[in-house]
Amino acid sequence: MSAPPPSFPADEIADCRLCAADFAATATAHAPRPVVWFRPGARVLVAGQAPGARVHESGRPFTDPSGDRLRAWLGLGEAEFYDRTHVAIVPMAFCFPGYDAKGADLPPPRRCAAQWHRRVLESLPNIAVTFLVGGYAQRWHLGPGAVKGGVTATVARWRDHAARVFPLPHPSWRNTAWLKRNPWFEAELLPVARARLREVMDAD
Repeated sequence: MSAPPPSFPADEIADCRLCAADFAATATAHAPRPVVWFRPGARVLVAGQAPGARVHESGRPFTDPSGDRLRAWLGLGEAEFYDRTHVAIVPMAFCFPGYDAKGADLPPPRRCAAQWHRRVLESLPNIAVTFLVGGYAQRWHLGPGAVKGGVTATVARWRDHAARVFPLPHPSWRNTAWLKRNPWFEAELLPVARARLREVMDAD
């Protein structure tokens, strides 16, 4: 007898309130609002960090300047990027973690990935290419040995993981200086990543 298909946890995640007390204690004192953006059958995985304040309000991932830059990096318009039949967007935490007292983003709560991440990935068996956006996603997906030296070193070793996985820096506009210091990212990595993504998208 064949094993039953993995359960699809999207509705459970949408109702999750594991971090309610923690969020209430932050400077933003907000309630959980999981942003769930994936469906069975997707072949592209965008694994990010956590929703920001704008995404918390919109309920849609990457509806901010970082999303504009990420879509430009990938060569995708909004319609393709938000097509959940093709692209699964699975951050390390599904809710906006809030700000600390100084107005800085808090890290993604570890309990979110511990609770949900493996189940989500098991429910997405058709993923052909993965984009790991930022250090939190890279550490979880690649493991500590593969991310020695931090994000810059991990992204610089992108050929170790292509063509199934592409580590990317966070597309925040705060990283504009990083892009200027590392021109190889746009000159060498992005053309290969875009070509692979186009190949996967067009195969569906």
